[in-house]
Amino acid sequence: MTAKPKAKYISPEEYLAMEREALEKHEYYNGEIFLMSGAKRNHVYICSNILVSLAPCLKDQNCRIAASDLRVHIPTTGLYTYPDVTIVCGGDEFLSDGHFDTLLNPKVIIEVLSPSTESYDRGAKFDHYKTIDSLKEYVLVWQDKKRAARYTRRDDDSWVLTDLIGDDAAIELVSVGCSLSMNDIYDRIEFDEHPQTEGSREIN
Repeated sequence: MTAKPKAKYISPEEYLAMEREALEKHEYYNGEIFLMSGAKRNHVYICSNILVSLAPCLKDQNCRIAASDLRVHIPTTGLYTYPDVTIVCGGDEFLSDGHFDTLLNPKVIIEVLSPSTESYDRGAKFDHYKTIDSLKEYVLVWQDKKRAARYTRRDDDSWVLTDLIGDDAAIELVSVGCSLSMNDIYDRIEFDEHPQTEGSREIN
């Protein structure tokens, strides 16, 4: 993450007004705006594979799946962000500003790890997500190897990690009654022999 001098504090309302006119996506936290870098080939294809594979099962569960264009807000911490894949079940709850473009009640969030965001997704960002009452499972998917990590919320609000590696592994999304195999996730994915580092998130 590359920081630029901050000219002034930006309010959530100002951020949302700018974001709705912007051509690029930005995160917002604590008065600062962060430019989200464009995703590389494998990142995009893996997200697409996840969406296509889970959609039929989720339809039977009265759940909907959305790509990274859906903004999520975490009221407890103030973060506005765009998860790679979001699952919401039952009724959608949106920010009460009449725009219906900022979700408040995701049930499952899936992030595809990139070199520039892995530590953030596994650390600080997960800490934000943990405060969402509706969130039951958080999944991290590697884009340079067949590996995933699933965090499941217990009744006491603790989180249990399941590490999944290799061709035969499958992610069991218990909260929505769906399974996602490694073959589903990595269908026609070609791993780069020398992966390139993606661009950094920037503060404007």
